[in-house]
Formats: sequence, structure tokens, C-alpha cells
Amino acid sequence: MYRLLLAATLLLCSLGLSAKSYDDKSLYTLLDNIWQYEMSVSPLLASRQGNTDLAHALPDISPEGLSGQHKNWLKFQNELAHYDRSNLSQDAFIALLMQRYRLANYIDQYTYRSYLVPINSEYGFHSAMASLPNLSTFKRVADYEAYISRLQALKPYFEQQIDYMKQALAEGYTQPSAVLNGFEDSISTYLVSDVTNSSFYGPFTRFPDYFSDTEKAALKKQGLQAIRNFVLPAYQAFYNFMVNDYIPGARDEIAAEKWPDGVNYYANRAKHYTTTDMSPKEIHELGLSEVARIRAQMQQIVDDLAFDGSINEFITFLREDPQFYATSAEELLKEASFIAKKMDAKLPELFEYLPRTPYGVAPVPDAIAPKYTTGRYIHPGRDDQPGYYWVNTYALDKRPLYALPALTLHEAVPGHHLQISLAAELEDLPMVRRNTYISAFGEGWGLYSEFLGIEAGIYEDPYDNFGRLSYEMWRACRLVVDTGMHTMGWNREQAVDYMMENTALSEHNVNTEIDRYISWPAQALSYKIGEIKIKALREKAETELGEHFDVRKFHRAVLENGSVPLFILEQRINTFIKEQKAKEL
Repeated sequence: MYRLLLAATLLLCSLGLSAKSYDDKSLYTLLDNIWQYEMSVSPLLASRQGNTDLAHALPDISPEGLSGQHKNWLKFQNELAHYDRSNLSQDAFIALLMQRYRLANYIDQYTYRSYLVPINSEYGFHSAMASLPNLSTFKRVADYEAYISRLQALKPYFEQQIDYMKQALAEGYTQPSAVLNGFEDSISTYLVSDVTNSSFYGPFTRFPDYFSDTEKAALKKQGLQAIRNFVLPAYQAFYNFMVNDYIPGARDEIAAEKWPDGVNYYANRAKHYTTTDMSPKEIHELGLSEVARIRAQMQQIVDDLAFDGSINEFITFLREDPQFYATSAEELLKEASFIAKKMDAKLPELFEYLPRTPYGVAPVPDAIAPKYTTGRYIHPGRDDQPGYYWVNTYALDKRPLYALPALTLHEAVPGHHLQISLAAELEDLPMVRRNTYISAFGEGWGLYSEFLGIEAGIYEDPYDNFGRLSYEMWRACRLVVDTGMHTMGWNREQAVDYMMENTALSEHNVNTEIDRYISWPAQALSYKIGEIKIKALREKAETELGEHFDVRKFHRAVLENGSVPLFILEQRINTFIKEQKAKEL
């Protein structure tokens, strides 16, 4: 019945049993087998790929399950070690490096026991489970029955997560208490008195017309029972645990280096997210340099506006003047939509080809909005869904309009929606290349996309441009405060003060961001480092190609391989430059 499990079992039995040539063909076979195994142990991933074999299941996160997966990741890693550049085409070699990157992360996460800390300041397994109603198709009775089985599996799944968090409490391996204020609100939103108001009940309100009344009634009854007896008790138990045990017992230290093997853990995460070998100290110094450069550009705008005051007084003016803020959520969403549509019309000037997947603009869900970041791109769960650019409409007086153009370009187009959608449409590539998101590339592209707004004429006045610089400064400050807090003894107040001093972000946004950096070590380093590399490669191409430089062809070269490590991107652009020069001869 379960083809994924059967394929994975046959694969593991076959490893190492016969000699083979380590060429493109054998590598692609291995990559496909690894992908099939990954889906077999990741039922939610399988659902996102349209596979229904495990639509009834949640991941096995038991100690035995995680240990077994870890052993298999190591087996795959060992098998991949037989391949090298000499026997592979360029495309296959990139795929090899991507698979090694993906496996290394799984192995490192297990080694550093990340499963003991399944939450951060704005997200957690409990909110991830809220996506279940959108992961499956509901066309057959069997689809509903599988979904009900998943709902019933929530209770033991939550119990296992809580057991891990209890172990973490005993070892002092928790999120810091500083980032957990109000976290319980993200759980209580799922605790409803009327089961029919639960978001998990949604599928039972929209049956296909061809279902009989008897089938509908039976499925509704089973759905209500599953939510009442399994889903709500799971969320209630997690809420009680967080309020009574975890939050009161959370550690005080904010630095990742204070976690077990924390120094090595932070260095590992920095390497993973930046795809470079830069040390935390080197990253910190790069951040200080970028902050100084951007601040000079911000000062120039203040001078050009003849503002009577310092740059910090100008920032205070931007934070406090009502003219820079929407008065309703609808106004903020409409403005974001207008900017996005305006950029849509500019895309053909910058890109040779565009994704076929559309995107919408929607508010961040109320359940997570208070501690959520300003905006985010949400990629489709299935191929019959659009992407979404989420805009946070909570606390409107903290969401300045002058920052909205840069945010929109980063999260929607030409940023995350365009890049991620194009990668997903590279149907001739192995699944590992189409489904691996490398933060330094993706977030670097997002920040580079903010820069493209200058060429596209999106920033219409000095305030918009100051907002863009503030966003670039925000990412530069991340290099300073993330390394500062996790490796250099900075406390939370120092980090907040540094961000308030150097960016035009509201105090609410700064506090939310600092909590994110504390609870998600090193991820925030990826943005600026990736953007610096993409800009440097463009500058190199422009210099060497001169009048023959075509920005549309350059962007195609950057995006045509999907999300890749920065050193692979550099190799690709060097090849692109050589190819373009050859055409000139």
C-alpha cells in the first residue's frame, strides 16, 4: 500500500551490494531514491508534493524514529562520497553538492539535538500543524478519512514534542525566557469552545457536491470527534506545559554559545546559512563596515531634505509622524498590492522569463501576528495554489508606509515569489535542486531585489528611498547584533539599542526582530552576505562585458540553477561572463 516506504526499504537494502560507475545516471538514480526515502519519513513533504500514500500520517519523531533516520542520512552521505567532479556533468555536480548540503543539515541538526528545541520566538510545531487543512486535497471520502487519521495523530505527536522539551528543561537547553513573553497566545488561539470554529474543521464545511448526505454526515461526525478528542486536548496540554513549566523554567542566557556545545553549534549554523567559511568575528566586522557605509547614504538624504536635526532625530520623526502610517489594515494591504502590481509591470525589463505561478497579498494570520515579522512570502503548498505575500497588519502604527516598497519587492516580486516559483518550475532538475532553499541565495536575492527597485523606479520620493536604506541597514545590523549576542557577550538591550540607533524600524519591530535572532541563531546572517555576493558578481559582469552587459541575461544566469550555494553561483557567473565574451568575437 505504501509505495514510498517500499521504495525506501528496497533502496536501503541495495546500498553497497553491487559495483557501479559513479556517473550522472547512477547519481540521479541515487538522488531520486534519497528523495523517495525523505518523503517516506516526511509525510507532510509528501503531501506538499501531491503524494497521498502517507496522507494519514505525521512524522515519526520518536527517539527510535529520529535515530533510524539519522543512520540512513549517514548511509546516504557515505554513498554520495563516492562521486566527484571528474565523472559528472556540471548540472549533476551541482545536484551532488546540493544533496550533500541538504543531508549535512539533517545530520547536523540531529547531532546538535535541535529536536529538543522545536520552537522559536515566532513559530513552532503547533503553528506548523495549522497548515494540515491546506496540505491535502479533499476529493474522495478516503481523503477525508486520511485527514481525520492525521488529526487523531496530533495528540501523540504533541506529547512527544513536550517530552523532548521536558528533557531540554532538565538540561538547560531551552529558548531564552527573554523571547517567550506572550508565546502562549500563539497556542491559545487554537483553543476554541465551539469545535466548528476550529481552523481544523474547515474541510468539513466544504464537501464535493457528489458526496452523498450520508457520507457528509458521517465525516462531519468523525471530524468533530477527532478535533474534540485529539486536537484540542493536544493544544491544551501544550498550553499548560508552556505556561506552567517551560516559560518559568527557561534559561536566562541569550547566547547560543551557552547551549551544549554552543560555540561549535553557532559556527555550524553560520556556515550552513551563509554557505561560506567566514568566522563570526569576520562577519561581525563586515557588518560594522556595511553599517558605516549605509549610514553615510542615509545622512545624504537627510541633508538633501534640509531636515533640521541629526539623522537620529530624522529617524524619530519618521517613527512618530502619522503621515507615514496606514489608518486601517485594508489601507496597508491595498498599498502593498499597488506596489506589487506596479513592480509586476517592470519585470519584463529585468527578466527574460517569468514564473507561471501567481501570488496574492494577504494579512499575517491574527494568531501569530503579534510576534511575527513585518512580512513574509508563503510558497504554495500544492501546484493548484498561489503563493502569498503576507503583510503584518497588527499594530499599524508600527508598520511605516515608507518601508513598504522595499518589503514588497523583497517578499513578492522580483524577490521570493519570483525566485522560488522559477526554481519550482525547473522540471528537468532533480527534486533536491527544486526543493532545497539556501538562505544565503534566497535571502540574498530578496535583498538584491530591493536594490532593483531603484532601476525600476519604485522608490518615488526620498522617504521611500530612506526606507529602502533602512531595510538594507537592518540586514547589515543583523551581522553585528546576531554575532554580538551569540558569540561576543552582547545582552539583549545592547542589540535593541544598536538597531534603534541605526535603523528606522519601529521599536516594536526591533524587539520582534531581536527575539527572532536570539531564538534562530545565525539565520539572519544570510541576507546581507548573499546580497553582497550577488552585487559583486553583477559588478564584475558589468565591468568585464561593458556595453555588451545585458541585465536580463545576467538575472537568468543567476536564477536558472535554482537556489545554490554562493560558491556555485560565483562559478556560474564566471562561466556566464566567458560565454558572453565568446559571443562578442
